[in-house]
This record gives sequence, structure tokens and C-alpha cells, in this order.
Amino acid sequence: MAMAAGQTEHVDDLTKRRLAHNEELFRQINEAREESSPGGEDRTLKFVCECSDRECTERIEMSAAEFERIRNSPDRYVVLPGHVIPAIERVVEDRGEFEVVEKDVEDAA
Repeated sequence: MAMAAGQTEHVDDLTKRRLAHNEELFRQINEAREESSPGGEDRTLKFVCECSDRECTERIEMSAAEFERIRNSPDRYVVLPGHVIPAIERVVEDRGEFEVVEKDVEDAA
């Protein structure tokens, strides 16, 4: 199920669930990294891109406070530009170095 980042074709429900599962795995990795790193909220960390591509190993640099703000919304993820799949998510913030995407909760279930 290799889907190119930025792909715009429609995807079926099973594929949507698989893609959402991939993003959730990356989210869990990032949360563990953020929680285990010493320092305050102003520390800068490198987080794994939370795109749907299981092969993606690229990093996004941001403050722990910024990551915390984004992850407070369970349907929002941080991805690199060009890693958005419009069929399952929409960009809600463009921060230049990264984008915040939001999933329709029903589509990601």
C-alpha cells in the first residue's frame, strides 16, 4: 500500500484506516520522545514526520511547547510540506518548515 505523499486520489475506508494507523504510530513515537527529553517547554526537539508513509524517517524540528499545543487536538498531526494526502486530511496550519494537518474523525476511524 505505498501511497505517494501529496497523492490526491480517493481512498477506500480500509486504506484510510491503515493510513491513520501509520500516523498514530508516529504520534506515539513523538509523544514518548517529548516526554522523555529533559528540559522545559522551550527546548527544541526533532520529531518524526507524522505523515502516513511508514517509510518516512524525516524529522521536524520544533519546541516541545509547540508540539504539545498541536497534540492537544487528537485529530491533528505534524507533517513536512509535500507529505499531505488531501483525500484523508487537510492543512490547518502552514508553519513553513512543517504543516499541521487535521483528519475528519470519521475518516480516520
